[in-house]
Amino acid sequence: MTATDLPSRPRAAKAPAAPTTARPHRRWVGRSVVNAVLLVIAAGYVVPLLWVLLAAFNGTAGLGVDWPAPWTLDNFRAVLDEDTTYRPMWNGLVLCGSATIITMVCSVLAAYPLSRYRSRFKRPFLLTVLFSTGLPITAIMVPVYGLFVQLNLIDTTSGTILFMATTALPIAIWLAKNFMDAVPIELEEAAWTDGASPMKALRHVVLPLMWPGLAVVALYTFIGLWGNFFVPFILLLSNDQLPASVSIYTFFSQYGQVVYGELAAYSLLYSLPAVLLYLLLSRRLGGAFTFGGAVKG
Repeated sequence: MTATDLPSRPRAAKAPAAPTTARPHRRWVGRSVVNAVLLVIAAGYVVPLLWVLLAAFNGTAGLGVDWPAPWTLDNFRAVLDEDTTYRPMWNGLVLCGSATIITMVCSVLAAYPLSRYRSRFKRPFLLTVLFSTGLPITAIMVPVYGLFVQLNLIDTTSGTILFMATTALPIAIWLAKNFMDAVPIELEEAAWTDGASPMKALRHVVLPLMWPGLAVVALYTFIGLWGNFFVPFILLLSNDQLPASVSIYTFFSQYGQVVYGELAAYSLLYSLPAVLLYLLLSRRLGGAFTFGGAVKG
């Protein structure tokens, strides 16, 4: 009997395929859970903003989110005076605007050598800057207060501006350095060949190309300083010099009596400078580093 005459074994029957409906069902359940979690997180942000918006126009506003009936501007009329709004807002603009300008200038000058030159101290310095971004201000305010008293800088606008700029400098240097790295160094080399100095190349070549990045650094710095309560509260003692971030504290009395409508109206006015700055810099924020054809040839 040859091998071809041997009877062949019957093939085992294939197992029935598992139903494919379970997998789409699991995907639908997973997406539903993720969407539900995202809706809860979004509600945590939207509901407080909705309360501020509605309570500002509600004459009998409370802690609940209530529809104003009727809509009124009495809360804004109550807070729009020199002592409550005008002077604190002006003080805040002077403090935060001046500190932002100082931070921008110092961060660009510090980021330029970090981005363009090589040094063995470059990495330790960057790590120190990165560590400084996470250092809490409350941890150093006691020695800073003592230093300001010894230097006679306590309750001075200039001293507070310098310290606020110092607190914002580490993250500004880190951001400016990253944005400056995106500018090709070949453009500066071409300017150096034409006789430009490094500072002239920085001003005429690098800075115009990194305007979107500078807009981000300026916006991030100003918003961070505008919402700073602890530093001016400690370093400024006179009520005439307090910014809006500190004067909003006066709406909370020691007996727990809060006029929520006026507080919401003041909160809307307090957020206007940051919103207006964002709208002003929105064109720069939408820009990009377009170097097409700049380094050809």
